[in-house]
Amino acid sequence: SIDIFIFTNWSKAGIEGMLIANRKVENQVKTYITYNKGRDWRLLQAPATDLAGNPIHCLLPFCSLHLQLQMSENPYLSGSISTKSSAPGVIVATGNIGSELSYNNVVMFISSDAGNNWRQIFEEEHNVWFLDKGGALVAVKQPTVPTRHLWISFDEGRQWTRHSFSAMPLFVDGVLVEAGAENQIMTFFGHFSHRSEWQLIKIDYKSIFTRRCTEGDYQTWHLHNQGEPCIMGQKQIYMKRRPGNYCMVGWDNSRILSAEPCICRTHDFECDYGFERRGDGNCLPAFWFNPSTLSRSCSQGQNYLNSTGYRKVVSNNCTKGVKELYTARKQQCPYRPPRGLVLSTRDNKFTANMGSNVTFLVRLEEGDSMRTNIQLDFGDGTAVSYSNLSWTQEGIRHVYRSAGIFRVTAQAENNLGFDTSSLYLHVTCPVEHSHLLAPYVVIKNKEVNVTAMVWPSQFRTLTYFWWLGNNTEPIITLDSSVSHMFSTEGMITVTVQVSSGDSILQDTRSIAIQEFFKSLLLSFSPNLDEANPDIPEWRQDVGRVIKKVADIPEEQLLVAVFPGIPTAAELFLLPPPRNQSDGRKQTEEDLDQSQCALTLVFVFVTAPLVDSIPRHSSSAMLMLLSVVFLGLAVFLIYKFKRKIPWINIYAEVNHEKEQEMISTVGQNDATPKITLSSFSAQKELMEKELEAHAKCE
Repeated sequence: SIDIFIFTNWSKAGIEGMLIANRKVENQVKTYITYNKGRDWRLLQAPATDLAGNPIHCLLPFCSLHLQLQMSENPYLSGSISTKSSAPGVIVATGNIGSELSYNNVVMFISSDAGNNWRQIFEEEHNVWFLDKGGALVAVKQPTVPTRHLWISFDEGRQWTRHSFSAMPLFVDGVLVEAGAENQIMTFFGHFSHRSEWQLIKIDYKSIFTRRCTEGDYQTWHLHNQGEPCIMGQKQIYMKRRPGNYCMVGWDNSRILSAEPCICRTHDFECDYGFERRGDGNCLPAFWFNPSTLSRSCSQGQNYLNSTGYRKVVSNNCTKGVKELYTARKQQCPYRPPRGLVLSTRDNKFTANMGSNVTFLVRLEEGDSMRTNIQLDFGDGTAVSYSNLSWTQEGIRHVYRSAGIFRVTAQAENNLGFDTSSLYLHVTCPVEHSHLLAPYVVIKNKEVNVTAMVWPSQFRTLTYFWWLGNNTEPIITLDSSVSHMFSTEGMITVTVQVSSGDSILQDTRSIAIQEFFKSLLLSFSPNLDEANPDIPEWRQDVGRVIKKVADIPEEQLLVAVFPGIPTAAELFLLPPPRNQSDGRKQTEEDLDQSQCALTLVFVFVTAPLVDSIPRHSSSAMLMLLSVVFLGLAVFLIYKFKRKIPWINIYAEVNHEKEQEMISTVGQNDATPKITLSSFSAQKELMEKELEAHAKCE
């Protein structure tokens, strides 16, 4: 069942603890009443007869009275339910009789004994106001229907007399009943039609009373709950005017004539915090509550109240009886070892930015907090200690100066034992740059490493998402590198995303997957880079010129540029795609022939590029002529395939070039440097090129 309570407290008349509520049970809304602030609820008994005196057959719990509990938004209308502090026990409400609350076929009901018994007073909805301190009732139809009559009752709704207050029917929008013992003025305001102006009608109702009430006009009224006189632990007796006396009250008769305390009984007590009422009516601990848990502020030598599972209903005035049995007992706080130590951050997060304040909270469920030592290790080599838990109530602050994952540990200890708690805090700093390092060409079915470099560098505080080739799901790692084996030839794309806190950086590289390939290392004069400072694109331009001169397809030649080495590059010679081959299988010998031709072309292309400074123009021209003649000689030898015995040609051809793994450069790694002396001189380079072409023949 789903319970929805709408509470309306009618305790203004001095009836403390009385509540009326609508409760939803099994998709049916029913009206309930309580006389002890919600400890016990019961349905409302329907009237025995209707307005015409016909009997009403309504048996609990299948049939009962249900009331509408909406208060009026207009302060000058009574709403669907009304009462007054000067009329104790009188409740006027709109409702219906049946199995559940309904807003169709509603009628008006009244109770004179605080909800124990009800009577029907009107077949239609009316607004009801209290006159003369509750001594009389006045009723007017709802403002949706124009009227010129009002009804007055002097016997709490048992009989009503009709009076005219207007010559024309009036839509009554509100009634103002002016307060005061000597002022009996009632003001009606409304309109005759929807287009007419506002109308105000004042009525002096003093003339309807014949005299002032005397002591003989009053009687005592005992508040009760279905015959039970003890309400909220006491017997209350009120003074009320006798029904039917047409005398003016003029003063507040809602005072309690007497209030006698009652002996405490079980229904004067409700379940204490952490306890719930079971089917047998007893209060037992709830599943989430441990009654043996004491407050952490309970220190040795102090006292605490040990709950019995019950507590007296608030504002209940009963005495003696079972009060001592159900009242919490005072006991001394025992000296206990610490238990239930909880360590957390103030914002309940396990991440923090480097250099920011992190506030840790330490909570102890059980133990003597005043005699328990607290130690907190922040995990970065610093720790603090406190003599008792009271010093940590505002939190413990700490600033981390480096990024990483830190194990923060708290320990509570006294003479009887100790307890520990820990958490892992991720301290990060924003990542500004990320760069993916991967080889340009790799061998099919051979493992290759790809590495993501980040700045500033962080250790195991970042998350890396790798998309390799056509994978739809990423590989997630905490390391900055990953190994993978590609089984399909062609160009693939490798993407890495670096996640740091709420930011993500991404970098992408393309890799050629081949069964085999050849490569050629290029070296350039430093003068070229000096003439083109911070412009590495000229090396790629050289590669495009070589492709055009050597007549090699675009997809078979790749130019690799080494970051940080402006005088070097590498050419990768790839076999043609299978769909472009002539039908026979490409071999490494075919690439050797292409490499020889590429080397010859490279000699002609790079010769003019060496040393282009104007002051060495004569030597450059001489070098150019020498290279041309040597190139022609090599070309004739290659063309006519003649072997000259007196020429001893020796060259070593590297048939296989293993790919190199590119790894992350640490702070202590020595960065390799390539100097000009590590490359061959111009003369040596030409001799090796000549020997290589002779061997190709």
